Amino acid sequence: MQTFDLEQLRTLAAVIDAGSLTAAAPRVFLSQSSVSEQIRKLEERAGQSLLTRSKAGVAPTEAGTRLLAYARRILALSDEAFRDLHGETLQGELRLAVTDYFRPGDLTRLLGRLGESYPQVRLHVSIMKSDALRAAYAHGDFDVGLAMNVAGTSPSPEQGAKAPVIRRESLVWLGAAGMRLARGEPVRLLALPDTCSLHQYTVALLRRRRVPYVLAHVASGVAGLQSALAAGLGVACLNESAVCEGVARLAPPHGLPALPRVAFQFLPARRGETEFVTRAREMLATHLV
Repeated sequence: MQTFDLEQLRTLAAVIDAGSLTAAAPRVFLSQSSVSEQIRKLEERAGQSLLTRSKAGVAPTEAGTRLLAYARRILALSDEAFRDLHGETLQGELRLAVTDYFRPGDLTRLLGRLGESYPQVRLHVSIMKSDALRAAYAHGDFDVGLAMNVAGTSPSPEQGAKAPVIRRESLVWLGAAGMRLARGEPVRLLALPDTCSLHQYTVALLRRRRVPYVLAHVASGVAGLQSALAAGLGVACLNESAVCEGVARLAPPHGLPALPRVAFQFLPARRGETEFVTRAREMLATHLV
């Protein structure tokens, strides 16, 4: 019976997380040519392309995204089995803060799966705005923080460019399903409060590109923003996993500026962090994808 190779799956996850074959090589302790060969063999076994390659790096194809989800689960189970048989069961209480932009439609399911896989870990989860999350983490309110950074913007000092990335997504312009922008009229922009870094980025981008807009609605959270979008109140800039029922990407040509990608990153470990928190962060990295 044909199956997937565990190390090839690990290499696929590393390549997608790192954004390129070259950047992934040190993560899996291989040369760049060996990483390329691992991916070639995995694509051969899968019977289809798993990555698209460009000057900017690599991104998963639809098949690659599907296989990555399985790979995360397989690798997590393998690691868990190893720890269990070596008497390294993960046990304790963990305070986790997650940005409300992170997979809003899937987070509950992901956390439920975590509870099933690690029944001896008691999670205390808070959903917050990224900026508030960083401030709370800096004050020691949480053990692990997962925030969002927009590509091309400078991360805050405590975030750092080397913070582990667990997921990358594209930013997209969203509106009610079937919505088209009226020519010559200001864009009716929907956003979170102006303390939100994505709100600030979106407004600065529209001003820089001289796109006329009016702030039509300010929602308190992503769920409220999704409801306003589905109701047809306007358009918003959100990460692609925020697409939900009644909400869709604006069909081109819409005249709005091109958008970059975002990276969801764990905030760097604090000095003196316990072994439990370090291992818990590694566990979260394999499940929250």
